[in-house]
Amino acid sequence: MIYLKKANMQDSKDAKDSRMISFVELFFDNILYSERNEKIKEDIIEKLEKENFSFEKITQKYNSLEKLCLFAGYTKEDVKKMESPEDIVSYEDLKKSFKRKRRQIYGIGLSIIAAFIYCVNTIFNFHILYLLLTILFSLILIHSFIKSRQQKKIVETYSMESFDYIKVLHDKYTKKLFNSTCFLILFITFYIVEVYTLGIHSKLEEVIETMNSNGLYVEISFLLVFKNSLLVRWINQKIGKKKEKYFKKIFESFMGFSVLYWIGYLLFCFFFVKKSFINIFLIFLLIYAIIYFAFTFFYRKNITYQNIVVNKKRIVFYSILVIFVFLYSSMQREFWLLQPYINSVPNIGTNKNTIFYEESTGIYTITDEDGGDFKILQLTDIHLGGSVFSYTKDKKALEAVYQLIDYMRPDFVIVTGDLTFPLGIMSFSLNNHTPVMQFASFMRNIGIPWAFTYGNHDTEVTATYSKEDLDSLYQSLSYKTSKNLLYPYTQPNITGRNNQLIEIRNKNGTLNQALFLIDSNAYTGEGINEYDYIHDDQVEWYQENVLRLELEEHKKISSMVFIHIPLQQYKTAYDLYEKGSDEVTYYFGSNDEETIDKVCASKYPSKMFNTALKLRSTKAFFCGHDHYNNMSLEYQGIRLTYGMSIDYLAMPGISSDTKQRGATLITLHEDSSYDIEQIPLSSIQK
Repeated sequence: MIYLKKANMQDSKDAKDSRMISFVELFFDNILYSERNEKIKEDIIEKLEKENFSFEKITQKYNSLEKLCLFAGYTKEDVKKMESPEDIVSYEDLKKSFKRKRRQIYGIGLSIIAAFIYCVNTIFNFHILYLLLTILFSLILIHSFIKSRQQKKIVETYSMESFDYIKVLHDKYTKKLFNSTCFLILFITFYIVEVYTLGIHSKLEEVIETMNSNGLYVEISFLLVFKNSLLVRWINQKIGKKKEKYFKKIFESFMGFSVLYWIGYLLFCFFFVKKSFINIFLIFLLIYAIIYFAFTFFYRKNITYQNIVVNKKRIVFYSILVIFVFLYSSMQREFWLLQPYINSVPNIGTNKNTIFYEESTGIYTITDEDGGDFKILQLTDIHLGGSVFSYTKDKKALEAVYQLIDYMRPDFVIVTGDLTFPLGIMSFSLNNHTPVMQFASFMRNIGIPWAFTYGNHDTEVTATYSKEDLDSLYQSLSYKTSKNLLYPYTQPNITGRNNQLIEIRNKNGTLNQALFLIDSNAYTGEGINEYDYIHDDQVEWYQENVLRLELEEHKKISSMVFIHIPLQQYKTAYDLYEKGSDEVTYYFGSNDEETIDKVCASKYPSKMFNTALKLRSTKAFFCGHDHYNNMSLEYQGIRLTYGMSIDYLAMPGISSDTKQRGATLITLHEDSSYDIEQIPLSSIQK
């Protein structure tokens, strides 16, 4: 009973104090904010609490601002100054002052970061740029201080508009300070784990390189914490002790908890976790996020005017940004869902042909040890996506390739471009590394030698691997490692991502065919889908090798050219065919592209075809690129053949189309004559 009575008395006192504070604040509603005015209000409340008057007596005896101020020991002159201040900080003045302070703080922070980078790189890798940055930011810092000292001291009495502005700034930068400090702690934790795990398995130079590159995240976070803490301090000085009462206590408590929490994570990892540091980090991060949101709702409200502000535009913007970042990072991730299928593919390589690589020239020579016919299977536009979303279609594409190879049992496979599709659309993937690794593994399991030309999609600007990266990757997967990918370690110094010559020789050593795999390049960069062409230096390289081989063989040699994007002569021949001209000879297939131009060639002319005419060596060109085109025409004595595509992915609705899907079989006879045959996938499926 005594406890309940005391509790009721305490509740009654709290209610009275609350009503009393509200009553006093009524008289200050129209008084402009200043630190002095705020102190007068606090003194009045404190004096009333000490006198322990009843609320009724307060309202009756002290029913004006003047009476309250006189009661607290202030004069009528003080009241007059409160009601009619001489100097008021306007909204514009405050805004200018804030921007000036922010520039000054940025100058200080950037100077510290630049100096840090300069010191680190002086030790490990000196660069004059860092010295110049340090000097520049130091000058900015000095200039900011000089300007600051020249400014006239403004009386800290705020207009209603300026006080509302500073309240918004207070909440904004208080929240930013908490968030940036949390991120700094997170990045430092992740940085420690990364350096530790890298240090176990890597050389010191690699660890230092990683520290320098990834340390940028810590440096940026530090700059943000530095900037936000100084701005919060400056704002709190403007507001006085209105919100500073709880700020230091709450901030230090939560950040102390955060530091201990992540130290606990580090200790847990180092003592109990041998692998999967990142997975454990994600679990700890989720728990930390829940704690942070709870703190935001229950404690941060004590130091902000408005703790949670619902800004629909900002929510939409950040939601879109998060979705974009998530999708972008997902598109770059490597998914190995196809690997179980690839691992199950049986070896069907049966030929005993000899393969020789000439290191100095980069030329592979395949000798047909069995004699008789030599079979080449042209595949094109396989378009592997390498993502979760493209898994089903990627598997269908590899199954189609396997069925075609298993049915034809070729001696050699040539892929004429667009092995991958790292464009983001349709495949939801920007990854061109995983599909290459998977296809190379797939072909290695099959056991049949293969080579390829680059297509326009293989090294898209959006792709995770550049043409230089892919070149290094293909070399690592090439013949010395795989014994079946014929990718040259030495390449001619001409335009293109890879241009190579492969010689097919008969059992007696005579040249059967010279196979030129020439890069038709990707885009000119002058517009969307402005396709490139075979450049003059590539044509000269082709001509030099034809003439060299003819000199060595003492005869006119037979050759074939494999490219991705068709030459303009493909379009010329098709237009003549459409008109019923006898200048072209039709062999098989159709051009069913649903575009204005049935043949999507570059608008830039190439000397390739006319040079082939002049040399009278090349009797056949093979290309891909146009997925629904598979026509074979002869024009001016040269066979122009579209390969049947594999693609299940890159074009809407193509996965359900069947007429265009298949491969092209090229059969070389010992006398260098040849046959070209279409192999539709539908014709071999049971």
